[in-house]
Amino acid sequence: MESMRDVDRVMEREVAKGSCPLRFVKIDFSDSPYQEIASREKLLEVLSYLLRTGDYGRFAGKGTGNNVYMDMKGKKAAFKRTRSFIDRNNIFSAIRRYGKKIKPDFDGHTYLETVRCYFELPEGEQEKYRVTYDGQETFAFPMSDKYILGLYTHCISARRAVSADMDISGTDFSDKEQGIASLEGVRNVLFQCLLFDTIKCGEAMLYADLCTIYCLK
Repeated sequence: MESMRDVDRVMEREVAKGSCPLRFVKIDFSDSPYQEIASREKLLEVLSYLLRTGDYGRFAGKGTGNNVYMDMKGKKAAFKRTRSFIDRNNIFSAIRRYGKKIKPDFDGHTYLETVRCYFELPEGEQEKYRVTYDGQETFAFPMSDKYILGLYTHCISARRAVSADMDISGTDFSDKEQGIASLEGVRNVLFQCLLFDTIKCGEAMLYADLCTIYCLK
């Protein structure tokens, strides 16, 4: 991975070109960040929801193009935005194929983790990006691919760092959930995405969900 200093330089150049100056602040675990995926059918349902495909295609809106999704290119994971339902459906198919290779165990060893990634805009900038879509107030952030991938890099870097820094013993997590939070109990990452299309306000900041499907040891 590039150094965070290099990532920040790229993001600064993209802001100068017109990208919205949304800044990463922190990540936070909610009270119940873990959901067991107990069957293959449930896994396909979760993937469909995260990718806004199948029965969940109705959740795809203008902001879906800002989501960052994990795709599999051969044996290597790639992270990117999607432009259409076809792109998201292709990722769905790729992750299904990847799942056949790593063989997730649905007997208590496949979990969805959802953590909040907090962002902020420079003072006085928030109103500039507030919009109404389908009768609901939300935000629209014009950002280049490089800028959004920079934000995503900040999120996953913070997620890795918190696994070493957080006081897991002070949480209400089960032993298995503690293993996920520390990443020590993780065998593979089956899928990961950062969902900007459901971004919300909280604590004078904006937050989006970083969702990861883990296969446990």
